[in-house]
Amino acid sequence: MNICVFLSAAELDERYTRPAREFAELLGKAGHTLVWGGSESGLMKVVADGVQEAGGRLVGVSVDFLAARARKNADEMVIAGDLAERKALLLAKADAVAILVGGTGTLDEATEILELKKHGKTMKPVVILNTAGFYNGLKEQFRRMEEEGFLPVPLTDLVFFAEEADAALAYLEENVGA
Repeated sequence: MNICVFLSAAELDERYTRPAREFAELLGKAGHTLVWGGSESGLMKVVADGVQEAGGRLVGVSVDFLAARARKNADEMVIAGDLAERKALLLAKADAVAILVGGTGTLDEATEILELKKHGKTMKPVVILNTAGFYNGLKEQFRRMEEEGFLPVPLTDLVFFAEEADAALAYLEENVGA
């Protein structure tokens, strides 16, 4: 299975890198392919290293202005012309999506896939790995959107919030093609 992982390229402390590394190792050991932003820095590097060391494949999709930071030893690397093309390529190459901790770019990618799901343009399973409660506020906002009628489909049809790496991967494996 090709799993797109949206996450930060920032250098982060152990409370975020440890769960990301665990998820990556599980992904690689299960023989899955990581589809990611292609960066050789920060949390993106941690996940790529973990997947590769555990035997998984790496498919990177970088963008022209970040190409100098792209991982050199990925199994496949594509350089997109802009961020919109990058997101489209990432999603096209993926069977499922996992969202790990990140900043505005990660949030942009997350909301785009959820918007596509809301409109029935994709059925790919999406999981948010809520490391150290990082996405508690977002989870609460989504619940409010659902309660107040802003979501035309149940929140559970859009995204699953997982607290642990193994639960995140299990959800994706159980729901691909469902």
